[in-house]
This record gives sequence, C-alpha cells and structure tokens, in this order.
Amino acid sequence: MKLLLKLQKLKLLWTLKSPNRTFHGHPRLLSSDVYSQYESIRQGKQEIPKYFNFASDVLDKWSEIEKAGKRPSNPAFWWVNGEGEEVKWSFEELGFLSRKVANALTKECGLQKGDRLILVLPRIPEWWLVKVACMRAGIVIIPGTSQMSAKDILYRLQASKAACIVTTDKLAPAVDSVASQCQLLKTKLMVSKGMTECHCNPMMIFFTSGTTGSPKMTQHSQGSLGFRPLLSERYWLDLTPSQMIWNTADTGWILTSIASFFDPWVFGSCIFIHHLPQTDSEVILNVREKHMEISPMVFTFACSWSPPLDLSIAFLVFNSLGGEPLNPEVMEQWKSYTGLDIYEVYGQTEMGVICSVSKGMKIKPGSMGKAAPLYDVQIVDKNANILPPGQQGEIAIRSKPIRPLGFFSEYLDNPKKTAESERGDFYVTGDRGTMDEERYFQFIGRDDDIIISSGYRIGPFEVESALIEHPAVVETAVVSSPDPLRGEVVKAFVVLSPTFSATDLKSLTRDLQDHVKKTTAPYKYPRKVEFVKELPKTVTGKIKRNELRDKEWGRI
Repeated sequence: MKLLLKLQKLKLLWTLKSPNRTFHGHPRLLSSDVYSQYESIRQGKQEIPKYFNFASDVLDKWSEIEKAGKRPSNPAFWWVNGEGEEVKWSFEELGFLSRKVANALTKECGLQKGDRLILVLPRIPEWWLVKVACMRAGIVIIPGTSQMSAKDILYRLQASKAACIVTTDKLAPAVDSVASQCQLLKTKLMVSKGMTECHCNPMMIFFTSGTTGSPKMTQHSQGSLGFRPLLSERYWLDLTPSQMIWNTADTGWILTSIASFFDPWVFGSCIFIHHLPQTDSEVILNVREKHMEISPMVFTFACSWSPPLDLSIAFLVFNSLGGEPLNPEVMEQWKSYTGLDIYEVYGQTEMGVICSVSKGMKIKPGSMGKAAPLYDVQIVDKNANILPPGQQGEIAIRSKPIRPLGFFSEYLDNPKKTAESERGDFYVTGDRGTMDEERYFQFIGRDDDIIISSGYRIGPFEVESALIEHPAVVETAVVSSPDPLRGEVVKAFVVLSPTFSATDLKSLTRDLQDHVKKTTAPYKYPRKVEFVKELPKTVTGKIKRNELRDKEWGRI
C-alpha cells in the first residue's frame, strides 16, 4: 500500500508528550459543565438543535473548560501498550491534533464532506484521532474489525462505495489485493509506527454481523450517536471529569464508539486504552497495578471470562457487561472474588444501549435491567401487540409517531430491510425476551441465528458461504453450540461429497477450519464440526436450523 499521508503530521501521535499530571478530585463543576448545558432539552423545555457536531459542540467545549482551569487534570485520552510506550492527550491537544489530521484528509487526500472512510485499526491512538478528524470534516466513518480478510474488505469497500480506507501495514497487502476492483476508492492511508460546523448529516456507518444474509450497512448521524448521550441522564455510565473508563471491546463494534468515545467524553472523563491484542487476564492485572490505583475507574468488557478474573481490587467503580447474557453463577463468583457487582447492558448496532442496570438499581441475576431513557421498550407479539409481564415475545422499541434520538437512520441502500425492521409502531430487534412486573427485561434468545462467541457476533450465513466453497462440502448448516469458556461457539453440520466420504475426518476438519479462517475472518471459523448424511428440512426444502440448534443446547 502506498503511504499517501506522510507522518510529518501524524508523527505527533507518537512523539507528543503531555506534561506529567497527577489525578485528583475536583469541586463539582458549575454551569460550565457541558452535560448540564443540555438540561433544558432533557426536560423538554427546548428543542434539539438543528445543527450539531460532537467534535465542536462537546470536545471543543471541554477544551475551553480545561483551559479555564475548571476541569480536573485528568487527560482526555490515555493509551499504553504494555511495552513502555504511552500517549496522553488533553482535550486541547486532542483538538489540535485532530484538526491537523482533518486538514490532511481534506486538503492532501482530497476527501469531501459526505465521503465515506473505512477505518480498520486496532486499539491504537490513531483510531480515536482519525475518528474525531472525520467528524470535523463531515466525513462518514465506517469502523471495521482488524481481523477481516481480503474478501471481507472487498465486500465493505464495494458495498459502501468508500472513497478512503485507513488501516495498518499488516492489513495493507489485503487492501492492495482488492483495491483495483473498487473504482470509487481514491485514497489508501496506512498508519504505521515509526513512520511516522456540520449539519446532522450521516456520520458513521457500521456493518452488522450478517445474521440472515450479507452484513447490512447501519447508518448513524451526529444526532443519533453524538447528541444522544447528552440526553441520557447518565443512565449506564455515571461518569465525572475525575474518572476514567477502560473498555476492551473491538474497535469495529459500536460498543467501542459508545463506551470509548462518545459517552465518556460527553462527561469530560478520561478514556484509557491498552493496546491489548487479545484478552489476557495477566496483562489486565499488570495494567491495574501500574496505572489504575491513582484514579477511579469504570471497566467494561464485551464478554465474560470463566472462571472470572481474580480482580479483588478497588479500582473498579462498577463492571458492565455487553454482548451476551451472563450466567447468574458467574455473577455470584465475580462478587465473591471482587466484592463488586456486574451491571449488565443490552444493545444493538442500530441504536447502541437499549437496556441497562444502572448504579443504584436493584440487580436481578439474569436480567439486563430496565429500558434506557428516550426509549419505550416493550415485549410484542408477531402482530406488534404489547404483551403483559411474564409473557415471552420479541423485544421492540416504539419508533412511531416520533423516531427516538439514538436510532440509526436506515440500512443504507437497503430500503426493504429498513421497512422489515418496523412492525406497527415498533422497531423490532430480532431478540426474544420477557419483562417482569418491575419492568426488568430478560434476554431469551435471538429470532435470527446469530452466534455470539467471546463478544464477537457471527452470522452463520458468512460461515456457510465459506464452507460451501470447499470441494468436500455438498451442504452445510451453522448454528451456535454451548461452550464453557466462550458462552457459545460456531458449530458446522456438514454433508460431504461422496469423493470425500472416506477421508480422514480429523484431518478434513482441520482443513475446513483453515479454509474458513482464510476465506473470512479468523474468529468466525467453526470450532466444532459434525459430519452428517443429511440435514433436517421442511417440506419446502428449508434447513431446520432451529432444530439443530435446539438439539445442541439440549432443548429437545
């Protein structure tokens, strides 16, 4: 990949050293608190602003407060990688650097307002910097996980019509291998260590997990992501400018945009990041010893560990779990290890956090809490009728007559799917659940076949498409299978071609797994493979995936 953005500008990302700071408390902020400025809107006394930009209306306001000496001396962003490298930015420094990157994107790279940029970076400072720069320039951001294959990248470039892609030297060859097939791609920008006012238009596009087909493009605006936390009443992150948050979710998922970008910076809090290529309890404990005892900390993670991490420490204000329902026994074990509670949240790419257990709420094991402010969450039947407490149905959010702030705008270039997500006056999530008399919600399962393994959301369609390309596979069905460590894993039922029926099945299993790793993202490969003579089908020939899944989970 040709390096189009010389790091005369981005060199600052690695060399800029902020003054040494100590962390301490700070008197309660007065009317200068950015969050408090929107109280009249939260109370319905003032209309939502027509023009809003998170970079200028939130981050730059905190920079002004910081320069006036009315904010604690926490950095806005603190990054470490476990190898002695460290980056700290104040809000003022974040503003200075992001403007330089925005100028480079628009002037040197020729990007314009409304152009789409695919951002595929791991947990490195440039992910945050490019994201803020795009907001300033009105460039639409499309985050992607760094585990994508060349095929995944090609699909996203072609489907999104992106004008630019920003990635690492590791993924650059994969981008180069498909770039010639993407005529609208103007700029390929590589970030490599050592090299060193906007209308509420579309701001970000997330690709969904492809549960019933290819991944869909979910479009969010400045309002749905950037303005939403200003009206949220601190419902799941009750942060202050004196606190920090450390979130370990992958940068390709919406959880990182919420928990490691928008929500903390609305409250003027510090976002702490460890490069952390993979979840490692020893690394987490070492980071805690070195960095975390000096400031109150909120820790979020996208999946559960079994057994739970031995974190009998005081730096966690509370723990927040997203991605999959947590076993009540694990919650009890965590409490016995740490003395702290786990506060579960539930959400989707389409709207972020939908339900949560907030601090001060009663914790009910197995419950994902109550509806988030701004949302009227109900359990409905197939005709969009609201079901009474205790009855199982589909989790839905009222979207008519007024579409709530925080909702995605549309499934881009897919009006049919956008229309199908509405039922009566509700947006339907595709998840089944129940609600009790106190309006606590409990997740039951998905109506679609999505597999959530270690926090990664995997669509069976993509895995099946990869498997069917292998000459040994005549037919296949992919479902979730229980796993004590990951919650659930991908399992593939495979009907073999007659020419492969006498093959060493252990060797063939490894071959199929390797094939999926190479064809799609490595985390999507089937950890379990079962060879069968035929798959159960309906009279119309449709594979009964629900039957296969229910057998795996011991339901039939």
